[in-house]
Amino acid sequence: MSYSKVLLFLLFLLFTVSCSKEQPTTQNIKKKTQELEMVEAYKDGLEKLNNNDTYNAAQKFLEAELLFPQSSWAPKSALMASYAYYLQNYYSEALSNLERYLTIYPKDKGVSYAHYLIGICYYEMIEDEKRDIEPLLKAKNKFEFLMENYPNTDFAMDSKFKLDLIEDVLASKEMYLARHYQKKNKWIAAINRYKIVIEKYDKTIYVEEALHRLVETNYKIGLIDESKKYASLLGYNYQSSEWYKKSYKVFNKDYKEIVPKKINKDKKGVIEKFKKLFD
Repeated sequence: MSYSKVLLFLLFLLFTVSCSKEQPTTQNIKKKTQELEMVEAYKDGLEKLNNNDTYNAAQKFLEAELLFPQSSWAPKSALMASYAYYLQNYYSEALSNLERYLTIYPKDKGVSYAHYLIGICYYEMIEDEKRDIEPLLKAKNKFEFLMENYPNTDFAMDSKFKLDLIEDVLASKEMYLARHYQKKNKWIAAINRYKIVIEKYDKTIYVEEALHRLVETNYKIGLIDESKKYASLLGYNYQSSEWYKKSYKVFNKDYKEIVPKKINKDKKGVIEKFKKLFD
């Protein structure tokens, strides 16, 4: 081997060794630079969030995530961006970002919160019983998912409360449709809707009225025994209810409710006692 070839080979080895020594240093510097930029962007996001500049806060959190996607702060940044969108009522953006988060970071510790925020976004998109109920059903599914998979969390406790409210809205939609059919003299359609309320939403505030309406509609089409059955059910469970009194009138047209005479009470004494509590 000629001297020049040996020298070239030694220079190559020297260059290789030199590169191998410098590469980790370069990588560490680059990593630290990325981390500093990410922290700076995250801090900017928090500052904007505290100043109610929620949309730009979301952009900063997304920037922080992109600057250092391998960092443990990346999933947190993604969640904070979703939260910022949610605060601004940008539910579509929040939902899209949350679904992306669940796909990219399925094992992150914030997954339960992401599911909860998805449920809340759909929940706050609910308007009333006359509108589309798709958001309501999606919220219901998500809250049920949380209760099943994260039963010992605060998210599950709040989900239970939200589900009770959702049940009321679903029942109110059935009642709205049933009343509409009843006004149009579509008795069977109305009866079927009222039955859904007493069968599926029997713990809601609408069950008493639904029972009364079943008394009315069945009586109207000549199903007297069926009407009496629902009147008995209403009376057994809600005898003091105003709806039971109305149902009683269906069978007793001459029934007049006895209204007790008003008794004037000395309110002064009550007020004085109330004031003494704060003396």
